[in-house]
Amino acid sequence: MIDKKKVSELCEEWLEGKEYFLVDATVDADNRIVVEIDHKDGVWIEDCCELSRFIEDHLDRDVEDYELEVGSAGIGQPLKVLQQYVNHIGRSVEVLTAQGKKLTGTMTAADADGFNVSIPEKQKLEGKKRPQVVDVDHRFGYADVKWVKAVIDFK
Repeated sequence: MIDKKKVSELCEEWLEGKEYFLVDATVDADNRIVVEIDHKDGVWIEDCCELSRFIEDHLDRDVEDYELEVGSAGIGQPLKVLQQYVNHIGRSVEVLTAQGKKLTGTMTAADADGFNVSIPEKQKLEGKKRPQVVDVDHRFGYADVKWVKAVIDFK
């Protein structure tokens, strides 16, 4: 079986000096290799092809046959790595908490320990008769959520 670590190392070698980053690399029992890359401005098909050729040049099909797929992380897919969270700061996201509650708000910060999302909530404000909608910043650890996805708005 082809080693996932070797595939990841090849990807990192190709990515060095580029603004792309590795999101995921998997190798299943049938030697199906799937590599996902991302970029803050999106992924170009030409770059996926170039990375695919680079990986193929460094693996030997005569030693072990494989199937290779290189692509972008994909719109609507959950965020997987810190750089994706950082790239979504200022953008609308949907969060599914570990307790199963869906929240929608704006990503305001992300670091190695977790991320912040500003969520509109109704609150009773002093001096006001009716509750007002205010943005409340919530901090989440990565283990506190099942997934986080970018909200796609076609407006």
